Amino acid sequence: MITREALKRFALDEIWWLVSPGNPLKANGPAPMEQRLARARDIIHHPNVKVTDIEARIGTRYTARTLRALRRLYPGVRFVWLMGADNLAQLDRWQEWRWIMENIPVGVLARPGQRISARMSKAARVYDFARMPARMAGRLGRSDAPSWCFVNVPMVALSSTELRRKGKW
Repeated sequence: MITREALKRFALDEIWWLVSPGNPLKANGPAPMEQRLARARDIIHHPNVKVTDIEARIGTRYTARTLRALRRLYPGVRFVWLMGADNLAQLDRWQEWRWIMENIPVGVLARPGQRISARMSKAARVYDFARMPARMAGRLGRSDAPSWCFVNVPMVALSSTELRRKGKW
């Protein structure tokens, strides 16, 4: 599973799956929160992975706001934002995307079909100076922002949206 690969490649202590109240860039709303939390908990059984509805509890759904809140709530924790390469490809559409890149180390996990568009994206070009080589991925969590690392990982060619639609998560 990609989460286990991310734990290993980025040498992370823990990964939090943020079950979001909704994606601001998507027109259709998600399934009910409790259903999505239960499904997420059903598929991941790892002591270093925490499934959380913290965005719903703190009232955020934009990544930058969530990250600011997490830093206030957990001042001693060094967070790394993990995303698929498809998200890097459209990161410049996100609210406060530059703040994210400038304040939180970012780990990018390659998705099939998105590698080129992600590497050529506006965010990748603007922050090219902060890109760490994949061989240094294990240092990302100890790096100061801006820093980001793009790693190729074995994974299925289905997006999280497709997996949810097919009931495979």
